[in-house]
Amino acid sequence: MKILNRKISKTNPPFIIAELSGNHKGSLVRALKIVDKAKAAGASAIKLQTFDLNEMTINFKSKSFVINDKASPWYKKNLYQLYKKAQTPKIWHKKIFEHSKKIGLICFSSVFDIKSLAFLEKLNAPAYKIASFENNHYPLIEKVAATKKPVIISTGMAKIDEIKEIVKIFKLKKNNNFALLKCTSSYPANPKESNIIAIKTLNEKFKCEVGLSDHTCGIGAAVASIAVGASIIEKHIMLEKNDGSVDQAFSLNPLEFKNLVKEANNAWLSLGKKYLGPTKNEKNTLKFRRSIYVIKNSKKGDTLSNQNIKIIRPSYGLHPKYFNKLIGKKLKKTVRKGMPFKMNMIKI
Repeated sequence: MKILNRKISKTNPPFIIAELSGNHKGSLVRALKIVDKAKAAGASAIKLQTFDLNEMTINFKSKSFVINDKASPWYKKNLYQLYKKAQTPKIWHKKIFEHSKKIGLICFSSVFDIKSLAFLEKLNAPAYKIASFENNHYPLIEKVAATKKPVIISTGMAKIDEIKEIVKIFKLKKNNNFALLKCTSSYPANPKESNIIAIKTLNEKFKCEVGLSDHTCGIGAAVASIAVGASIIEKHIMLEKNDGSVDQAFSLNPLEFKNLVKEANNAWLSLGKKYLGPTKNEKNTLKFRRSIYVIKNSKKGDTLSNQNIKIIRPSYGLHPKYFNKLIGKKLKKTVRKGMPFKMNMIKI
């Protein structure tokens, strides 16, 4: 996969997306500060959320439009009011896109409705994201796929057959520049429900780049995802810890985000290749392995025993695998304590 000039694959460092969401708290100045912090933390991209409030839901007060999950950070919130608070105003988008470009940070957006897609197309957005709650909005997905731009799709709540339908849409639109993100759409998500091993399943079944949209607290799940094949990580970012941001329960502050970038890259580097044996740097330490050494001055004709030879460091002597065979053998020359034992010291 490729977004602008950035290649995304398991052979490249992980593509780490900082999700702005509604953590700007209604302030463009704050939003731009978060963009700067994301860049300083080493993020590969900043991602916005673009939606028309009246396309997202309707302003209606009934139980079905209220979040009734007591574990949710938005418990008892009306959907319309919540989205109104969380939305990133469209009049900000151009400034955020331009500022991101100026500082060398890729900027793109989750698109939630067809009107917003048309708006983002006018801004020449370089890529799109389909959020988990929109992954059953097939008319929207068809329009997004038809742009032929790179698209990242979160798979939260979707069964395998539903994901097949999404991938089918992209194939029909001849858009192969897409990726799937494993996602658990609960906020915050329980690590026990992350099931990041399913990243392997997505990769094997759909032969595309796969990653993780992570809503757990902390960075453990995100870093671990690299080991099972994630090439993309998406994580929410906020300006300060416990700053009252709408998504603060599962967002990282800039220092935490910087640590995520560092450890995700370390995890990627540590994957290496399928190789067993000494590495280039280990070759310098091979001499400190064990070998057989003379530990007591001994004369020609003396019998070898635990009293005059021993397996110790360093490794200039005979391999330890010969030790038991040496016991009871006669020396054919005088040896001194500290000498590495060699086969030519015994009578064969």
